[in-house]
Amino acid sequence: MKTELVGRGIVKRGRGRSDSVSLVGAEPVAKATAQAKNGRKARASSNGTANLGFEAKLWLTADKLRNNMDAAEYKHVVLGLIFLKYISDSFEEQRAKLLAGEGDYEGANPEDPDEYKAENVFWVPAEARWHQLQANAKQPTIGKLVDDAMVAIERDNPRLKGVLPKDYARPGLDKQRLGELIDVIATIELTASRESGASEGEQTHRSVDLLGRVYEYFLTRFASAEGKNGGQFYTPSCVVRCLVEMLEPYKGRIYDPCCGSGGMFVQSEKFVESHGGKLGDISIYGQESNATTRRLAVMNLALRGIEADFGPEHADSFRRDLHPDLRADYVLANPPFNDSDWVRRDDDVRWQFGVPPKGNANFAWVQHFLHHLAPQGMAGFVLANGSMSSNQSGEGEIRKALIEADLVDCMVAMPGQLFYSTQIPVCLWFLAKSKAADSQRGFRDRRGHTLFIDARKLGSLIDRVHRELLEADLEKISGTYHRWRSADSVGSYDDVPGFCKSATIAEIAAHGHVLTPGRYVGAEEVEDDGEPFEEKMPRLVAELEAQFAESARLEQAIKANLRGLGYGA
Repeated sequence: MKTELVGRGIVKRGRGRSDSVSLVGAEPVAKATAQAKNGRKARASSNGTANLGFEAKLWLTADKLRNNMDAAEYKHVVLGLIFLKYISDSFEEQRAKLLAGEGDYEGANPEDPDEYKAENVFWVPAEARWHQLQANAKQPTIGKLVDDAMVAIERDNPRLKGVLPKDYARPGLDKQRLGELIDVIATIELTASRESGASEGEQTHRSVDLLGRVYEYFLTRFASAEGKNGGQFYTPSCVVRCLVEMLEPYKGRIYDPCCGSGGMFVQSEKFVESHGGKLGDISIYGQESNATTRRLAVMNLALRGIEADFGPEHADSFRRDLHPDLRADYVLANPPFNDSDWVRRDDDVRWQFGVPPKGNANFAWVQHFLHHLAPQGMAGFVLANGSMSSNQSGEGEIRKALIEADLVDCMVAMPGQLFYSTQIPVCLWFLAKSKAADSQRGFRDRRGHTLFIDARKLGSLIDRVHRELLEADLEKISGTYHRWRSADSVGSYDDVPGFCKSATIAEIAAHGHVLTPGRYVGAEEVEDDGEPFEEKMPRLVAELEAQFAESARLEQAIKANLRGLGYGA
């Protein structure tokens, strides 16, 4: 078996004497173990990334398809099947209850689609059910069967119309590997133990969002595999969590006009539910210009049972605003960084603080967010660091106008290496339409003030090139902001040199309306080592002279050795 796998190029022999083998493309064991440890440590603390124990198996199997297509393409193959498996299993779970006919389900008809829709479960026609597809996974017609299943589901569930991928029958897709992938996805354990969240006597995947977590895991890995382009549809979950934990969107309308795969909405729902709220306390409005990414978002939210208004189709927020009358309570967004390929109309009603430059859409997005905020609304979003200090093409004037209108509530400088798509350092902006005291939300009057947080030293490396904010980091950042804005904790907030500073508009003006936190928080206090200065300086000078002497000795020794080799004078 081992020889056969080596021959097929699936595994390779190790260099040691134990005749060990490893999967082709897998990391060395020691490195993988170290990364896994780091990963587990990070995830245990941050809970930001799905960690189910079998992701690596799924990923390696899915990775087989990469032999004949790139990540951007096979992403849709894998995610489409995961979605199909999820709604089919949800359907079977509900069907079992209807067939049992107990309690509220007494007399229910398991073949009535309305019985499923009433429970927010998609109706899955017979030809689209997972066991039917898996039974035919080895057939050469499996691609067409999957396509037919997708068509049937869309036909019977108008909410999914035009969303599901339907190109599994194309000649370029290896049907044998497609069948193998279906077999592996079928092994995903969907039942949940009580410790995982299900109640006693009940085993259910819906209660623990298992496939939702698998979906998130795959989104993360695809973003990593696609590199730069992956960032178009995925914002790292720790960054999204930071935005959500800061804003605390308990209730109201949430809007993301460049929503990617919908990560902001998923985290918002998770936040509401983890704080005692329920699905439906928030209304979700999104827009996405990329058609395939929009489909990802619709599937991402549908498999979690989240209703959202993405407008009738994909569209660019600047060319065609799909929610022109929306006034949101919260805007959460990660717009493209420094986008120079955008369309500007000079008389656009959104440019209240100045016409943004054609060569950079950063302040077009900022003003688009503000345009859609309700009178008490708040916005949290990611921008490149240049937005905090650039004075090119009128950007400085727009930033000055925003500051003088007292809209900037908080600025956070983030650590580097958080994104899969770019190494550009980024920051978080938090804008508030009103900074007056708000007893309903427990906010103090913070008019004329802005909080600056320098979080560049936070976070931990989870591999060589990616950093993640851990639970303690998120708590430190969001806790500082909450203490600063809270009416209940007046006096409990203090400026911390090197980390946070509450500054007035006059102070910001004195810095040329630059919003870089490092300018305001100052240098971190260095702990006094207790050594008197009059003793410390002679000691340091003596150490330096000893090092100079050693340097001179080594230089002479090197020259002597070179002369011995016939070089040098």
